[in-house]
Amino acid sequence: MVRTRFAPSPTGYLHIGGARTALFSWAYARRHGGKFVLRIEDTDLERSTEASVQAILDGMRWLGLDWDEGPIHQMQRLPRYREVAERLLREGRAYRCYCTREELEQMRAAQRARGEKPRYDGRWRDSKDAPPPGVAPVIRFKNPLGGEVTFHDLVKGPITISNGELDDLVLLREDGVPTYNFGVVVDDLDMNITHVIRGDDHVNNTPRQINIFQALGAELPQFAHVPMILGADGERLSKRHGAVSVMQYAEEGYLPEALLNYLARLGWSHGDEEVFSRDQFVGWFDLAHVSRSPAQFDAEKLRWINHQHLKKRSDAELGKAAAPRVEARGGKLRDGPSPEKAAALLKDRAETLEGLAESMMIFYGDARATPGQLAENLSDEVRPALADLVARLGALGEWNETAIMSAVNAVLNERKLKLPRIAMPVRLIVFGRAQTPNLGPTLAVAGKKRVLERLREQFPA
Repeated sequence: MVRTRFAPSPTGYLHIGGARTALFSWAYARRHGGKFVLRIEDTDLERSTEASVQAILDGMRWLGLDWDEGPIHQMQRLPRYREVAERLLREGRAYRCYCTREELEQMRAAQRARGEKPRYDGRWRDSKDAPPPGVAPVIRFKNPLGGEVTFHDLVKGPITISNGELDDLVLLREDGVPTYNFGVVVDDLDMNITHVIRGDDHVNNTPRQINIFQALGAELPQFAHVPMILGADGERLSKRHGAVSVMQYAEEGYLPEALLNYLARLGWSHGDEEVFSRDQFVGWFDLAHVSRSPAQFDAEKLRWINHQHLKKRSDAELGKAAAPRVEARGGKLRDGPSPEKAAALLKDRAETLEGLAESMMIFYGDARATPGQLAENLSDEVRPALADLVARLGALGEWNETAIMSAVNAVLNERKLKLPRIAMPVRLIVFGRAQTPNLGPTLAVAGKKRVLERLREQFPA
């Protein structure tokens, strides 16, 4: 059975890069009827926080990336790492190193001075010296001294690294906490992970991990390293490009299915398909079509995809989702039309739920035109026409777009005016804005009571 995992470090929020890695791992498991494991790699004691764990869980739940097992915390598995490290010691595949931090710094400084690559020199690898008193040792892995590590990456193809490039990495620190490369191997082994799908910044770690797997006599998982995400300027993605918390996109009014759709297209493709559902993505996803080249984050493309998904949502769903955002702006829902009707009229123009809520404020807010705006649009020619329109609207038996526009057109014909001469001041008076969707449907949704109350403030009956 296919078993994948997502293993974030809880040192911050779930960002775009991490979310895409989680998405690809989740989709691969779902595509093949496998299991998706969530693991929290919390061994960075100084930076790991419970708030970050919660932010990661919230982001994944919002995106709909449900996990089958976990979350499993590494810090709850310390005895297991110790057990495996002790086994490697017994089998002569690891050793205790008593170098102090100062000795290691001196070692690296001397290597740099000689123009060499800084690395551990293996001085305790086969040492017969007595351990120095008062020094707590780390446990280091005896990396093979010769040969190569070769593996077939499911995205990048064949990769070969000489063991001469690798030093004896630390497995367990002096406090018993595993290093990243050791903890990952023990976890993937214990959790029967078959496919390790992660960012290509981990490619250099893979040969080290393969050597540990082999030292343990374990079957290797398959590896797939997906390309990094760059900003539009070609630089590594950062906050200024939009590499913010996934939940910030939720706050800004993006739909989870839209962000998931966009993330799927960052470095993967299925023909020319641009807009698709989560279920379609699962049915299509494979690693063969993951690009080897870095993907570029495009905020405008994300907004476009969000707009497409927003238009697919039902009017009732959009109204319900936008309503709290309207209230957060001070809008009074009880004084206006149903959010469903407002959303139906405005959704084609909105790119996000925040944008939709802002547009809906024409029905629920108390915005007023400035005296200057009114003076500019209420000429002596237009005032009598508007007074006539108020009377005609007040006399309507049915309040709908057809009846409203019949009244408007009657006034235009009698007064020999063009629609903008009437529409602009009506919008300013009723909605406090110069721009709205077409006048008839907008007045119809606003409701007779609100429209006449606003108009009669300027043109009393």
